Amino acid sequence: MDSLFIILVGALVSINCSIIGSYLMLKKMSMIGDAISHSILPGIVISFLITKSKTSITMIIGSSIIGVITILIIEFLNKKIKIKKNSSIGIVFTFMFSLGVILISLFTKKIDLDQECVLYGELSYVPLNLWITKNGINLGPKPIYILVIILIINIIFVKLNYKELYITTFDPKFSNTIGINSKIWNYLIMIISSVTIVTSFESVGSILVLSMIIIPPATAYLLTKKLKVIIIISGIIGIINSLLGYFLAYYTDGSISSAMSIISGIIFFTCFIIKKLKK
Repeated sequence: MDSLFIILVGALVSINCSIIGSYLMLKKMSMIGDAISHSILPGIVISFLITKSKTSITMIIGSSIIGVITILIIEFLNKKIKIKKNSSIGIVFTFMFSLGVILISLFTKKIDLDQECVLYGELSYVPLNLWITKNGINLGPKPIYILVIILIINIIFVKLNYKELYITTFDPKFSNTIGINSKIWNYLIMIISSVTIVTSFESVGSILVLSMIIIPPATAYLLTKKLKVIIIISGIIGIINSLLGYFLAYYTDGSISSAMSIISGIIFFTCFIIKKLKK
């Protein structure tokens, strides 16, 4: 049963990351996930200092707020000060990460809270993070419920706003001329990306989240140029990564998240080679 929970969480993370990753890839902003994963550290520390709690919900709220602020600062540097996007990302995430490390060293020396435990999750611990009611009923791992809620939010967001997201992704100038504000939709996709990334890497770690945001959509893009198909294929690839990655980690006694990332890379290069051979 523990194996099923681990694979399920990996698959949910992969699908969530594939949905938002498809848009980030087409916007040439895939590395925004790296910025968020490093920048939310001060949000985690500040939320702990305010609430004195290390619960998942507290950490997610604090992290998500800082994640959104990170996106806004990056966009400000890029649009207003005219700093290139990759430079803006580098400036913000190094500053925020360093700030988080300083806050930890200053205020949480006597508490079991460090940059390792708050940044790097591990899938093998998922079966231990249980949701137990006051009556003692075991409802299973908490991450599954959180990730399912995020998946529903992502699907509803994309389903209801597919036209706006499509136009602003491929032709922001045209969208502005027909009354669809590309800036607003860009911020919305960044906000939902921030929340998705934060809720995902708490359980599986930043390595897997980053690989699932970038590699499955990139693999799908090798196979098709249709947005809907890219999202579907990248989600399927994410599920395959979770299954094969788990068994690879099981038989090699290695990190599950890293094994899933390796499988995603193998699938990408396999598709790339096949595409080149067909030409």
